[in-house]
Amino acid sequence: MTPEEVSALAAKGESELLEFKQTTKTRREAARTICAMLNQRGGQVLFGITPKGKVAGQQTADRTFEELSAEIREIDPQAFPCVERVPVADDRAVIVVTVLPGSSKPYQYRGKAYRRIGNTTAAMQSQEYDRVVLERHHGEQRWENQPALGWSINDLHQSEVRLTVEEAIRLGRLEVPATRATPELLLGLGLIKDGALLRAAIALFGKNERIMQEMPQCLLRVARFRGTDKTEFLDNRQFYGNAFTLFSAAQRFLRETLPIAGRIEKDRPERIDEPLYPPLATREAIANAICYRDYAIGGGSIGIAVFDDRLEITSTGNLPFGLTPTALFGPHESQPWNPLIARAFYLRGIIEEWGRGTLKMAEEAAEAGLPPLEIDDVGGCVTIRFRANRMAVVPAVVPPSTAPVGEPAPLLNERQRRILDLLETSGEPLALREIRVRLELQPDARRLRRDLANLKRLGIVESNGHGRGARWKPL
Repeated sequence: MTPEEVSALAAKGESELLEFKQTTKTRREAARTICAMLNQRGGQVLFGITPKGKVAGQQTADRTFEELSAEIREIDPQAFPCVERVPVADDRAVIVVTVLPGSSKPYQYRGKAYRRIGNTTAAMQSQEYDRVVLERHHGEQRWENQPALGWSINDLHQSEVRLTVEEAIRLGRLEVPATRATPELLLGLGLIKDGALLRAAIALFGKNERIMQEMPQCLLRVARFRGTDKTEFLDNRQFYGNAFTLFSAAQRFLRETLPIAGRIEKDRPERIDEPLYPPLATREAIANAICYRDYAIGGGSIGIAVFDDRLEITSTGNLPFGLTPTALFGPHESQPWNPLIARAFYLRGIIEEWGRGTLKMAEEAAEAGLPPLEIDDVGGCVTIRFRANRMAVVPAVVPPSTAPVGEPAPLLNERQRRILDLLETSGEPLALREIRVRLELQPDARRLRRDLANLKRLGIVESNGHGRGARWKPL
């Protein structure tokens, strides 16, 4: 590393991947940070940089490196970061310790594991430590690749097995097998080991009746709520079954429940009707929930909740392998928690590209004019959230007796959309007469008052003042 490269790093400031130490006298604190970086995405520790990022350097001798190396050897399992001396003045240098993500996580320093939180280092909580241990052994032993004791091929929907293989052949993702016999097809899919069916085979192709009794975590919960919270249900159902059954049930629920949003484009007289949330994005979100969820949690499930202002798709378990919601919106390696289940979905054509699921969802949402896609990883669940464009849909305010469950919520008509657009772009509250003049349609005052009252009742606009003196603005 050159002095110019050191200066460039110092100018960046401290972060999850970068920490500054003024001298090696703080080597114990630095060793904790090195341990934390090994447990996460790696990083660099620079000695001879002030907390404010000034390149000061320090005097170095053989003993300096011996003491630093001795401290690094206190990390278990043993790690071998790269240590460089970069001269920055006649008698001073910066010591750069470069750490790669560890391959034997979790690492401990003096008997304690650490992690990075932003630009700070903290002790790892026991729950996170257990998760890292589980991830370390994930490739060899996980829920989906364990034998499904007591299950046989007769307990599977064998037609679904054949359909998966045929689709994979059609898409060029599998070679034509020598036989269509179910045992050989399952073996080719990696779903039989030592003559025994794996749990992934049951989760993918098992018959729904037995799954409900013996694998209750293969559950889809769907609900349509009135308003923006969970106070009142309009619809509430549960489905047990294999992954393909749940995938189909989830899509059917969204087709029946989500409203159709209309929009007007310039030079096109007719209204364009489209699903409120882009089907390709919601399909991807459902597939992700099935492939990434933690099936080892017996009370787990996949949840779909439709509110007046948003759609939430939730799956049990946390983001694995150190992934964060922020990282999912950038280029990242695809590491499904259930690779056998994910591979079957890929072969079936449900998952199209590895590592682009969240990027694809975000792009679809943006193209549909929706607010940015949101992902939360809290409370032992991962939630993908689509928010509605309020000009495309309004709350389902009609009572259930006149709006049966599953029917679309009412839409704003063209005139109401133009009123809302005018109020949002005006920059100041407008009186009724000003709205009439500026609207291209120029409705009569009585109809305009009725439209404004409806928009106000739906919580989209508000008024200040009374009667003719009232001025209107968007909420």
